[in-house]
Amino acid sequence: MQQARAGLGSPTGLPTPQTSSGRPLVGVLLLILSLWTLSCLDASGKWVMVAGVPLLMLCWVRYVVHLVVVTALVVPRRGRRILRAKRPRDQVLRGAAMFGATLMFFTTLRYLHQAEATAINFLAPMIVLSVAPWVLREPPRLSRWVACGVAFVGVLIVIRPGGGLDPVGVMFGLLTAFCFAAQFILTRRVASDDAYTSLIWSGLVGTVCLTAALPFILPAALPVLAQLSPLNWLILISTGLSGALGHLLQIAAYRNASASTLAPFVYMQIVSATTMGWLLWGHFPDPLTWLGIAIICGSGIVIGMLEWRRAARARR
Repeated sequence: MQQARAGLGSPTGLPTPQTSSGRPLVGVLLLILSLWTLSCLDASGKWVMVAGVPLLMLCWVRYVVHLVVVTALVVPRRGRRILRAKRPRDQVLRGAAMFGATLMFFTTLRYLHQAEATAINFLAPMIVLSVAPWVLREPPRLSRWVACGVAFVGVLIVIRPGGGLDPVGVMFGLLTAFCFAAQFILTRRVASDDAYTSLIWSGLVGTVCLTAALPFILPAALPVLAQLSPLNWLILISTGLSGALGHLLQIAAYRNASASTLAPFVYMQIVSATTMGWLLWGHFPDPLTWLGIAIICGSGIVIGMLEWRRAARARR
């Protein structure tokens, strides 16, 4: 699960392409398709964990398949130069932050339903906005801090006592948001790299880390893998396919439409996450949870519009 707001990069935390082809409708459709694809990734991960697949084994398959698919699709078209990063140290750090976010979010899905877990993650871009004056050396703005405060109120409504959410899941959900925030900040530092370069490096870091740990992961995972049904094997492998496809679709979306045009539609992931949770597990958030989700989404959309107008005035 990945997203960003207000000029912080693409919803996957990838560098946003600097130019678009001026086809906003195509960009919006590609973005919505990517959000549904990434929600399928989240749902698939939760499904195979329920089937008994260990978390680290799930993540290894997800990253290895992602890396193979993206490399096979991108390198033949763009050449080996696409593998070269201008700031490799920052790419490694960014990949590590994404790896941490993946571990934290899949752990969150063990305890929380998909809609609530996704809603908590939308706190991540607000965290970035709140620390931007110190971390990104951007001017402090009252509107950003107000938006962050409002979004946090929305999160508090979602995770409220008596709302039925597991405290352990809430804790991991908040840790996920902080990992995503770190990923978005590092995305700014590698913005000079091609989006495809960042996509490959993010898969590479997770693959290298988990492959190094494979001798410790595999013994406990083998008995479960041996008993997996063909359907569950297909769903497990699909986590890497849907992750790679979702990110590729988002890059295509930002090449067809500007970030400001696409920004409000990022929150459609709440719809896709809720739909997947309802279809697979029969869960639908209660009215108070929807109020919290609406507050989170509303604060993000408003601050996104304000940032876009501010940037437009600066360009003029």
